[in-house]
Amino acid sequence: MSGELHVTLRQDAPIPLEAQIDCAPGEMLALMGPSGSGKSTILRAIAGTYRAREGLVRVGGETWFSSAEATNLPPHRRAAGIVFQSYALFPHMTALGNVMAAMGHMPTEQRAPRAAEILGQVRLSGLEDRRPAELSGGQQQRVAVARALAREPRVLLLDEPFSAVDRATRHRLYREIADLRRALKMPMILVTHDLDEAVTLADRITVLHKGQTLQTGTPEEITTKPNSEAVARLVDVRNLYQGQILGRDQDTGRTLIDWNGLQIEADATAADDTGEVTWVIPDGFVVLHRRDRPSRGEHENPVPGIVENVLAIGQTAHVTLRPDHAPELPVQFSVPLHVARRNGLERGVRATVSLLSHGLHLLHQS
Repeated sequence: MSGELHVTLRQDAPIPLEAQIDCAPGEMLALMGPSGSGKSTILRAIAGTYRAREGLVRVGGETWFSSAEATNLPPHRRAAGIVFQSYALFPHMTALGNVMAAMGHMPTEQRAPRAAEILGQVRLSGLEDRRPAELSGGQQQRVAVARALAREPRVLLLDEPFSAVDRATRHRLYREIADLRRALKMPMILVTHDLDEAVTLADRITVLHKGQTLQTGTPEEITTKPNSEAVARLVDVRNLYQGQILGRDQDTGRTLIDWNGLQIEADATAADDTGEVTWVIPDGFVVLHRRDRPSRGEHENPVPGIVENVLAIGQTAHVTLRPDHAPELPVQFSVPLHVARRNGLERGVRATVSLLSHGLHLLHQS
C-alpha cells in the first residue's frame, strides 16, 4: 500500500533547487516548465540517481532521502517505477521478457504469469512474444509502463513518456494512461514541457523555473489564476497588463481598475484599495461581440479596436486586437473559425470584445 509522496529539495549549485512537491496516492502531479527548470533533476532525486545537498524524499512512513538524518537509499531499494522518454527497453528481449526483467524481487516461477497479467492490464495481451522492433511506438510505451508496474512501485515516475511518438499516437496514449491510472493507487509524477499534456492528464500541476517551485494548483487554477508574471508567461497567458486600482464599486463589490485610461471591473478582490496592479485575462474569458446577435456578456468591460491579425489553426482562429485606447497593448483571443468568418474578422476591420469580469485575475502584489 502506497502513501503520500513528499519531496523538498534545496541547493545552490551545481543545479539550483528550491522545490517542494506533494502527491497523494492515486493522484497525478505534472512537473511543468521549460528546459533547465529542474523537472528531470527532481525525478532523479526521487528515484535515487541524484542526491541533492539538502532535503527530504518520503513515501508514506518510509524515508528514502533525508539530509538531516543522513539517509539516502540507493535506487534499487526505492520502490519507484520509472517510464523513460526513450522507453529503454531491452531490444533482444520480448515484451514478456522486458517485464520479467523488473521482477527480481519475485520467485522465478511467479514472474511469467504475473508479467502476462500486467501486460494484459496495459492492453498488450497476445503480444507477449514480440520484441520492441516488432511493436509500434505506442505499444513500446505500454511495455515500458508494464515494466515499471512490475516492480510493484509505491511511486510511478513518467519522464516525458509521450515525446517519442507521433501526435495521433500520443493522444491515444493519453486516453489509455487516463484509463490505467484510475486503477493505480500510488502517487504518479509526470514530467513534461507541454502545457496541453499537463492539463489533459494531471490532477494538479507544479510550475517550475530554474529549479524553483513557482506555483502548484489544479490545471484550471494554473491556467486562469497564475500567481505571478513568471507563471503567467510560462503557461502562455499572453493578456498580461498593468493597471491602477481605483477602489471598489459600492453596488457590485467589483474592483475598479484604470487600464491606460479605460476603466474596467474585476470580480477579484485587490489586496489594496488603491495602487498599481498587474492583471491577466486568459483568452477564454475574452468574448467577441457578434454581429448577428448580442451576447449577455457584452456589457462587461467592452474593448473596441482594430483586428491586427487572424491566424487559423485547424478549426480555431487566433485573433489579435489592437484596442483603441491602447494600441500598444494587444488583446489575444480565440474563436471557432466559422465564427471568425461569419463576423468578417480579418486584418484592419473593427471589432469589439468584452473582458469578462470573473475571468480578470489580479496577480499577487509583491
